[in-house]
Amino acid sequence: MSQSRRDFLKLTAAGMAVMSRVYTFGAGENPKGEITVHMTAGTNARFAQQPALRWQPAGKSSSPAILLDPSKTYQEVLGVGAALTEAACYMFNQLTPDVREQIFHELYHPSERGFGVCRACIGSSDYATVAYSYNDGDPDPELKRFSIDYDRSYVLPMLRLARKMNPDLFLFAAPWSPPGWMKANGSMLGGSMRKSSLPIYANYLVKYLKAYAAEGVTVDAITPQNEVDTDQDGKMPACFWAQEIEIEFVGKHLGPALEKNQLPTKIWILDHNWNLWGRAMGELEDPEVYKYADGIAWHVYVGKDTAMSRVHDAYPNKHAYVTECSPDFKDPAYMTSWASWAEQFAGMFRNWGRCATSWNLALDENGRPDIGPFTAGGVLSINSETHEIVRTGQYWALAHFSHAARRGGRRFDSQGELEKVSHVGFAYPDGRRALVLANTGKETNARLRMGDLSAEVSFPESSVLTLRWQ
Repeated sequence: MSQSRRDFLKLTAAGMAVMSRVYTFGAGENPKGEITVHMTAGTNARFAQQPALRWQPAGKSSSPAILLDPSKTYQEVLGVGAALTEAACYMFNQLTPDVREQIFHELYHPSERGFGVCRACIGSSDYATVAYSYNDGDPDPELKRFSIDYDRSYVLPMLRLARKMNPDLFLFAAPWSPPGWMKANGSMLGGSMRKSSLPIYANYLVKYLKAYAAEGVTVDAITPQNEVDTDQDGKMPACFWAQEIEIEFVGKHLGPALEKNQLPTKIWILDHNWNLWGRAMGELEDPEVYKYADGIAWHVYVGKDTAMSRVHDAYPNKHAYVTECSPDFKDPAYMTSWASWAEQFAGMFRNWGRCATSWNLALDENGRPDIGPFTAGGVLSINSETHEIVRTGQYWALAHFSHAARRGGRRFDSQGELEKVSHVGFAYPDGRRALVLANTGKETNARLRMGDLSAEVSFPESSVLTLRWQ
């Protein structure tokens, strides 16, 4: 945000020129009607509709403002969502069919939250009831034993139900480990990939994509490995991939295998933290990886969101996708962290992210089922005994973005630095505009400026607002 402001100031020759630019910012917009406002704050307001605002003639003012220019747009967005891990699907399977149908309608239907992206696991992750692949047992290089039968009981039904509610749902998938016999340690827990297994593994992933498609679940994108740079100390399904191994796999095996089988599934590399931006650029230097990789999958746990802008500046034709960001059920703010999560989501989109995807869509009150060492919480918390569904702080942050950042929209330019206030806007071809504002501090006010128009916004303490207008 600050960098774009500095660049903007460099283009001006004098103070009067700066003021002239401020008062013509977004001048091409001629909004019609009111600004609808939804807010999450305090003990009662949860995406609650507030009194509408109106654009007013701005006049001249030197007070701080957020400057909006919907005519200047950036990346197209896919949406927001979360992962339907085996653990999440297990929790949803505990609900009665009518309750399950109702909550999926709330989450995915375009008339409600309209979650637009979903992450699936290829075999088990650490958030599962058991560790499994689609070809367990002794070595089977011809993959004669390959089967997705385990997923038929409740994983595939939940994925089908999600897409039934939102036919435009974008589904991407990641493996936590190849079958153990493809790895040096012979186990799904930790270890590293055998180089000799790379062509077999490419065929394994092709079989997965075809088998899922035959079940009515088309996978739109795939990553070669979740979190390539760690084996998680052998405590969970995981696999270490050296950079040169991922380069070889994508460029010489997976990319050509998808091409040969005429599968349109996109490949996203890395699927790991922002601090590995150098590795992402190193892989894209390889011509074959560059050819086959649609973009980079990012996690948020180490590093800064500006890493995505660094990679974008070097490789502007390769997209950025945030594929994992998880709350912690032991965090005292687990249920009330909507403002801090909204601030993080704004940073993701402001740094070229096309989506913001949480980790487990649902877990129980103790962050289970799991077979790993972490303390992730679900976007939804489902009580293991009563099956009561509780919507967490991250859920309400996602709710604000799910209504603003939908498929077909593009992030538009917004500038201005107000203490503890973040902002990001989205513009649509039919003239719809949406702005998400988050205040992580005390009660405050902000002024929006768009050309010769302005609107005053009041923020309660620790609040999120979604503003929409035409």
